[in-house]
Amino acid sequence: MGVLSGPRRWVALGVLGATVAVGAPSALAQGDQEQGLAAQGRAEQSSVDRTHDVRRAIQGGRARNVILFIGDGMGDSEITIARNYAKGAAGRLAMDGLPLTGAYTTYSVTKDDPSKPDYVTDSAASGTGWATGKKTYNGAISVDAHGKPSPTILELAKREGFRTGDVTTAEVQDATPAVLGAHVVNRDCKGPDETSKKCAVNAKENGGAGSIAEQLVQTRPDVLLGGGAKYFRQTVKAGPFAGKTVLDQARTADYQVVTDANGLREARGDKPVLGLFADGNMAVQWTGPAAKVGGTSPSTCQPNPKLPASQPKLADMTRKALDLLDRKGKDHKAGKGFFLQVEGASIDKQDHAADPCGQIGETVGFDDAVAVGMAYARSHPDTLVIVTADHAHTSQIIPNDAKSPGQTATLVTHDGAPMTINYATNTPGESQEHTGTQVRIAGYGPQAANVVGVTDQTDLFRTVTRALGVR
Repeated sequence: MGVLSGPRRWVALGVLGATVAVGAPSALAQGDQEQGLAAQGRAEQSSVDRTHDVRRAIQGGRARNVILFIGDGMGDSEITIARNYAKGAAGRLAMDGLPLTGAYTTYSVTKDDPSKPDYVTDSAASGTGWATGKKTYNGAISVDAHGKPSPTILELAKREGFRTGDVTTAEVQDATPAVLGAHVVNRDCKGPDETSKKCAVNAKENGGAGSIAEQLVQTRPDVLLGGGAKYFRQTVKAGPFAGKTVLDQARTADYQVVTDANGLREARGDKPVLGLFADGNMAVQWTGPAAKVGGTSPSTCQPNPKLPASQPKLADMTRKALDLLDRKGKDHKAGKGFFLQVEGASIDKQDHAADPCGQIGETVGFDDAVAVGMAYARSHPDTLVIVTADHAHTSQIIPNDAKSPGQTATLVTHDGAPMTINYATNTPGESQEHTGTQVRIAGYGPQAANVVGVTDQTDLFRTVTRALGVR
C-alpha cells in the first residue's frame, strides 16, 4: 500500500499534472527547489493588484453555452484535501482558476411544510434546487415539497432549441443527473420495478410518467453518459413500451448506445448518445487505506487495480460531450448552443465510506474534467462555466497528533508532508454524513458575476436560465 519508510520519488498518474507519492527511493532536492520557486511565483502573483483582472472577468449579456460542473459532496474541505495531496499546499487545482467565486447555502425543506428548513440536504433536494429554482424535501427529484413536478433547466433549454447533456460517474438515475430530466417523489425509484413499490403515483401502470430511467429517455437529452445499465434492463409495465425494456425504449428514441471508451470515441453527432459504462456506479480512480479508529500509517494513494481499462474517465466523457454538442450545433436552429451538466459523483460516495484516497482520486478526476471545460470556454468566450457542489461533507484535515474519537487516515502529500484526515460524523462502520455548511461556487464567462457573495442554491437556476435566455 505504499507505506512511507524513506525518501520518495514523485510520478504523474496522467491526470493533467496531478502527482502522488508512490514510495520509491530517490532524492527530492530538485522537486523541493521547483516547488519553492512555484510557491514564490504564486506569492508574488497574489500580491499584485488584480482589480483590473476581476473587472475584465465581469460579463453580462447572454451565454450561448453553459457548462455546469457539480462535485458531489465537494465542500471546501474536500477541495483542500485534494489540493494538498495532488498539488501541495501552495499548489492550485484547475477549479481554483475560475476568477469569480462565492458561496451558496444548501438547506432543504420539510416535506409538506416548506416554511420549515431542513439544515442538512441530500443530493436530491439540493439538485432540485438548482435544477428547478425551488426548495424541496430530501429524497425528492424535481418535485416541490408537495410532490408537484417543476420544470428543470434541461427541459426548459431543450424546449427553447438548445442541445443538452447530462454526464456523471454515478448511475445516470442517481440524484444529481436525475433532477435534470425526471420528476419522482422518491430518489430510489430508478427503474420500473422500484417505482411500482416506492413511487406508486409516478408508476406507468398507475398513469404516471414512469421511473427515472424511463423519464430520462422520454426527456431525451442529446448526450446521457454514466452508469446504471441494470435499470435499463428492467421491463416497462404499461404504455406503448409495455413488455419491453427501458433500453428498447431508448433505442426506439433513436439513441446510439455505447458501453465502453472505444464506443464513446466512435459515437457520431447525428443522433443522441446514451453511454452506459457500468451496471451501477462507475469504478473509482484511486485506492488506498480506509480511515480507521486509531489512524493509519502514513501512506500514499495508488491507481485502482479494479478499474476497468474500458471505462472512460470523467474528463474523456466531458470532452466527448462537448464535441458532440458543439458539432451538432453547427446546423442547429437559430444558432442555439447547449446546456451541459457534468457530475463528479463519487467524491461524495467515498466520503461516506471514509475512504480518503477514493475521495481524492475522484476530486482530481473531477478537476481534470473542469480543465477540459475551461479550455473549451477560453476558445468559446460565449460560454458560461460554473463549478460548485451540491452539499458539504465529512472529511476534515486535523493536526497529525490530534487524539480524534473518529476514524482517521494519514497520507503523505505532494509536499512530502503527512496530512491527517478525520471522519467523525457517524460511528465506525456506518456511512458518514453530509454537513449543512455553505459551499463554494465559482464562475467564468457571461453572467458569472452572479455567483459572487453569498447566494442560495436556487439562485443558480436563475443565473443559468438568465444566461441562456430561457423562461
